[in-house]
Amino acid sequence: MTGVKTIIYSVSDVPAAKARLDLLLGIEPYSDEPYYVGYKVDGQDIGLTPKRGDSEVSGPVCFFEVEDIKKTVQDLTESGATIVEDVRDVGNGRLIATLRDPDGNPLGVLQDPPAA
Repeated sequence: MTGVKTIIYSVSDVPAAKARLDLLLGIEPYSDEPYYVGYKVDGQDIGLTPKRGDSEVSGPVCFFEVEDIKKTVQDLTESGATIVEDVRDVGNGRLIATLRDPDGNPLGVLQDPPAA
């Protein structure tokens, strides 16, 4: 595990949220796609994704980068976490999942595709 490197905000209006982050961060995003707008700030990814109507997650989610997302999700559920959004590909082979710990805190895990 490499720690938290990505924080994602799920938003209902991506262009408006992008405009606010452009102002706040003072930089343009490195990725500006319909499914993800991403900024890099000192090695930290800050991203925006369209809010999914069926999502139970509100507020930003910190995503821990892991090597084996399926095993990590299994280990977390065995330790008491519950799955909110199961493993899914969010574009270009990046896999994410969102869980909730027993205290209700969101836990995000992500796995990037192997480097080519």
